[in-house]
Amino acid sequence: MPDTAPPFRLHPRLRLKDGATLVLGPGRIDLLERIRDSGSISAAARAMGMSYRRAWLLVEAVNLSFRTPLVESVTGGQRGGGARLTATGEAVVALYRQMEEEACRAMAPAQTQLEALLSPSSPQI
Repeated sequence: MPDTAPPFRLHPRLRLKDGATLVLGPGRIDLLERIRDSGSISAAARAMGMSYRRAWLLVEAVNLSFRTPLVESVTGGQRGGGARLTATGEAVVALYRQMEEEACRAMAPAQTQLEALLSPSSPQI
């Protein structure tokens, strides 16, 4: 049975900027989701192959970009604390993912037209 899946898939990369300063983009959203899932900035950083310092600086930048922080520290406990998304952080992640889905739906008709123009033997580099 032939593969009927389209050969290419467009992936929008949404970026929220304040002038030239990046406020939010795919990498920062991924970091927030990993913090949410792991409860730790250091675990999220390890999972993304970045240093703890880089992750911490990104979290600090994101927190300062919004009216209320997106990530907060959790103190104490047997494991020594960690981090979690605030209600605002959860809302920002959900809204970003919603915007991605809506962008994909909006691009679908043009994507179909673009795929029709591709060579059937286009190289997969």
